[in-house]
Formats: sequence, structure tokens, C-alpha cells
Amino acid sequence: MATSPPGDRDDASTGPRRPGRGPEARRLEELRTSAPGAAEVFAFFDELPAVGLAEVTGRWRGRELASGSPLDGLLTAYGWYGKAVVDPETVHPLLWRRPGGPPRPISPDLVPVTLLRDHVRIARTPLARAVFAVLRPLLHTDTPRARVRLVEHRGVLTAALVYDRLPIVDVVRRVTGDTLLGVMDLRGMEAPFFFTLTRESAGAPR
Repeated sequence: MATSPPGDRDDASTGPRRPGRGPEARRLEELRTSAPGAAEVFAFFDELPAVGLAEVTGRWRGRELASGSPLDGLLTAYGWYGKAVVDPETVHPLLWRRPGGPPRPISPDLVPVTLLRDHVRIARTPLARAVFAVLRPLLHTDTPRARVRLVEHRGVLTAALVYDRLPIVDVVRRVTGDTLLGVMDLRGMEAPFFFTLTRESAGAPR
């Protein structure tokens, strides 16, 4: 599929595409309801255009896209909200929901990534979630913990969130002007974890 400009157009006669009405958006919704495998999601991912650095600025509401990954459903169960990109050098890769207030960034540096990757069953237990709920306020940080860079992934140069201190790169492709499909590239994890990002606002969480 050819890369189209950020303002996604169907063609010269129809004018700008209405958000959520294009074939890519419809295909994404089909994948949400069809319990696809990783290969099927990657086939869609590979057809999507690359994303430029400026296109990822804003606060994004995240949503998991189940594909058979061991991590499917885990972030949602723990209260993940999304991501925020102020500029390429100022990125909050993990926004978490909190009762009675706006989402706030937490430091991924203190998240037990190897536990999530290698012992996901432990992370799914009620005890693990209860411990995280107690510790979550201590994880809050206003310091950016990632940057946005262009990376080559599956043969395409596109924007990605590169974590400062963890072996994680979140690579994104464009579904619509305000919706991205991402895949988490975590060292040592064979099964990919997919997610979508829907733009809410330009800038960091308020």
C-alpha cells in the first residue's frame, strides 16, 4: 500500500476521508472481533503506511489488540491508559488510569518486564494486581522515559517509541490520521504484542 499524506484522502473526487470511515479503519475493527493470530495482524500492519515523527505528538488512548500474545489483556487489567508524546525528546510511554483524576505517567523502569515476559501467569494473579495497586502511586514520574525515533522495522522506516532504560521499542504504523497500530518489540519475547493508539490531544497529560 502506498504511503499517503497525514491528511488521508480517498481520492481527488471524494475529498478528505472521514475519520474511522476508511478501509483501514474497517479492517482494524474486523480484527478486533475475529480473534486473529499474530500473522494475520502483521499482514495488516505491513500494508499500513509509515508514520513520521511529527505525527505522533499528542496524548493517545491505548487499547490492546488481542492476537494470541501471552500479554493479551494484561495491561488493561492493570489499568493502562495510553501514551503521551510532547516532542521527540519528551515521551511518557506509560499513562495509567487513576480514580477521580486524569491519567498520569508512571516510570516503566520499575515495572518487572522480565517477570511479565517470562512469568506472565504470576502477573495475572489477584495478589500481583493488588501489590501493583499499592505501589502504583510510587511509580508516578513527570520525567520523560522514552524518545521518538525513526526505526527500520519489517523493511519500513517509521516512528517508534524507544524506551530509555528498557529493551522495548513500540513501533507504529498509521491506520488513519488519528489512529495508529503499534507492536511492542521486547527483547526476548517471541510472540508480538499489538495495540492501537487513538489521539486525544496535542501534548502531555494534564
